[in-house]
Amino acid sequence: MTSQQRTTPSEEILDLEGFERLIAALKQAGYTTIGPLERSGAIVLGEIGSTADIPAGRVDEQDAGRYRLMDEPAGSLFAHVVGPHSLKHHLYPAEIRLIGAHLTDSGFKLEAFKEDPPRYAFIGVRACDTAAVAVLDGVLLDGPSADPVYAARRKKMFIVAVDCTRPGGTCFCVSMKTGPRVVSGFDIAMTELNLDGRHCFVARAGSREGEQILKSAGAKLAPEEDKRLAAEVMEKAARKMGRRMDTETLDALFFEHFEHPHWDEVAARCLTCGNCTLVCPTCFCHGVSEENAVDGRSAGRIRMWDTCFSRDFSYIHGGSVRESARSRYRQWMTHKLVTWVPQFGARGCVGCGRCITWCPVGIDITAEVKALQA
Repeated sequence: MTSQQRTTPSEEILDLEGFERLIAALKQAGYTTIGPLERSGAIVLGEIGSTADIPAGRVDEQDAGRYRLMDEPAGSLFAHVVGPHSLKHHLYPAEIRLIGAHLTDSGFKLEAFKEDPPRYAFIGVRACDTAAVAVLDGVLLDGPSADPVYAARRKKMFIVAVDCTRPGGTCFCVSMKTGPRVVSGFDIAMTELNLDGRHCFVARAGSREGEQILKSAGAKLAPEEDKRLAAEVMEKAARKMGRRMDTETLDALFFEHFEHPHWDEVAARCLTCGNCTLVCPTCFCHGVSEENAVDGRSAGRIRMWDTCFSRDFSYIHGGSVRESARSRYRQWMTHKLVTWVPQFGARGCVGCGRCITWCPVGIDITAEVKALQA
């Protein structure tokens, strides 16, 4: 967020031309606009210059281990849900050079990592992802060891969020109380209305800068009928979740079933590939490696994303703490749903469903919770 969150934003209306002006206003303000793009059969995040870059009329079909894009005749800009990318990819990069060393005539010279943080304006962010940023804030911004790269990038970001009017097949944000309506963590939030030949956005500002951008885009006070339609669309979306998770008994469930034989059944299917952690918008595990030039004149220390599904991730002197796939899956799921709370003050799962969709063997975190509850 670039300024303080407002508590009672008014609702305004933007047509398609107004949305185009909104993107232009952000670019004029010095932001690099990041939004949805269609690449290699998936909706990913990348730099966009106008609404022409957004895959209008494309909708995603998601299920366990399955993702397909299809046409949507109405031509909505945000009929799709979330793809494999999240804001984590831009705020907490997969690879960062922490320090470098170069041989000079007077010996090795150390160079610490320095970055002029980019100013990103994210377009089309969903409620689960604004919730994920709040979770990351608790770890990487407000935690005991703040990450300077994340903090610098986070400070300069601007979020244009979009309510999910059509949840995906693996979404369960209602269960996690994170969606489908965006309620916090935005500069501007919008509900897309594409009904009876009328295509517009009911928008609300969440910050002072968001107010200014909406004003630059020519937003007008929304008619009561449009407000009613937007609320109706969100009520319908909340009833159409693809998945559901009962969170009331999670704490006791995991501790009482720590040695349950069902963990062996999951381990028999799990490839320990780490796909779930890579697409998860809140996973932040990383490792540090050293690199040395063949000629011996330079070296560096690199921080890269890692995954707790790797045997080496828990390696200490004498061996790995979690040798089996059973123990590694149990650790990930328990931490994500239960032990994250006493450690960081919130659950590490926001109900986006990415870990279900992008699991090569279709392991479903909501199904595994139900199996333990049964």
